[in-house]
Amino acid sequence: MITSTANKQVKNIIQLTKKAKERQIQKVFLAEGMRIFEEIPKEYLQNVYVSESFLQKKENTKKLDDIEYETVSDTVFQRMSDTKTPQGVLCIVRQPEYEWKDLIRGEQTHLLVLEGIQDPGNLGTMFRTGEGAGITGIIMSGCADLFAPKTVRSTMGSICRVPFYTVTDLQKTLCILKENRISIYAAHLKGQKYYDALDYRGAVAFLIGSEGNGLTEETARWADAYLKIPMGGCLESLNAAMAAGILMYEVNRQRRGEHTIANMV
Repeated sequence: MITSTANKQVKNIIQLTKKAKERQIQKVFLAEGMRIFEEIPKEYLQNVYVSESFLQKKENTKKLDDIEYETVSDTVFQRMSDTKTPQGVLCIVRQPEYEWKDLIRGEQTHLLVLEGIQDPGNLGTMFRTGEGAGITGIIMSGCADLFAPKTVRSTMGSICRVPFYTVTDLQKTLCILKENRISIYAAHLKGQKYYDALDYRGAVAFLIGSEGNGLTEETARWADAYLKIPMGGCLESLNAAMAAGILMYEVNRQRRGEHTIANMV
């Protein structure tokens, strides 16, 4: 049992919690809590740590069948944890790696392209919602750290199931999408067409900009059309994750055969 914060493994976990550079060097991230522990595929688990009190519950020990783990004293586990009320299970997880072919799938391609999304909760929610909507992948440029503890928690395990790609040259990436005959649409305040007025049954990608400033002009120019979402009250726009969810689920609706396109311009 690990009983000291001076333990080498404990020190490493604390570094992984605080430093994105260390996570990148080791190609891992931390996943904490029972829900996400159950969601992470076993082949991605590198190390598992559980607290003394966690092991005192029989239902918990059953969930550790066929999994190697280290027991940690409650006091030390509290120091390792990134949450105020630790659930008693923490994992070091290998970062998934993907190639372009994992995201681009012919006519079934359904991508989210994110520029400058800085809120970890929004980024994680887009992964979770995207998995539910059936997207084929997420492309990120200048976004929050996907592997930060708060972002990981927000994905609720989707981080290991939704293909993703981080790019530094977004314009080059958008050129690749065009070369692959993928229609590009932008959620934009200057949108002239309602989001449900177009046909998304072919290969599509949606551009979503930062929470404060939206898409840069350079990026928005790549869009085949600017889309708008009907707004009631005094609202000008929706939360970025909410807007992305509406667009992704419209694709899902149309591809399930419910493809009546609204006659709205």
